[in-house]
Amino acid sequence: MTRRPPRPRRSGRPAGDGRPGSKSAGRQSHGRRDAGRLRIIGGDYRRRLLPVLDSPGLRPTPDRVRETLFNWLTAALPGARVLDLFAGTGALGLEALSRGAREATFVERDARVAAQLRENLATLGADTQARVVGADAASFLAGPAAPCSLVFLDPPFRMGLAAPCCAALEAGWLDENAWIYLETEAELAPEVPANWQLHREVRAGDSHGRLYRRAAAQQP
Repeated sequence: MTRRPPRPRRSGRPAGDGRPGSKSAGRQSHGRRDAGRLRIIGGDYRRRLLPVLDSPGLRPTPDRVRETLFNWLTAALPGARVLDLFAGTGALGLEALSRGAREATFVERDARVAAQLRENLATLGADTQARVVGADAASFLAGPAAPCSLVFLDPPFRMGLAAPCCAALEAGWLDENAWIYLETEAELAPEVPANWQLHREVRAGDSHGRLYRRAAAQQP
């Protein structure tokens, strides 16, 4: 699919650092409150505020979207094995840990952002349940797979990363009935594996979030 360029920004701040593996690339702010802070919405760490690096375009998924998403996932969270790709602030993976996920792996290639995420996990006392991998998401998915029951996939917008990452997840990264949350630019109709069934979707600003439920792939 032809990529569309980012919409013009009204401020003088850059849209992102432009690197394909950086979550801030191609992203725009949604005008969220508490810039520089991430608020955990529910669970054991509810209302905890965590620092977020002042990096262009690095913003948590909006509170309203996170609250909606985790209401949908309530029954799937206890004991979940979570993979948060293009983790950035780690907002989704941290929220999952707060609400009962057993373990989480965060993948973030920006060393400074990854270091901040490690510090935030230690602050919450969740570092024994989680690991932060400093790597490009595509390279990580090309390595040895460990099946997960819940995956958050929030690639930089307008970089053409959604479809190949979705396909790569089918190489052993997903439990038979895994849940996958994919967040993309609003205008993109993402290509996903045929055995992913759309469960719910939500829009906010220039983003479109889709929650899929995986069914076992049919054998030839």
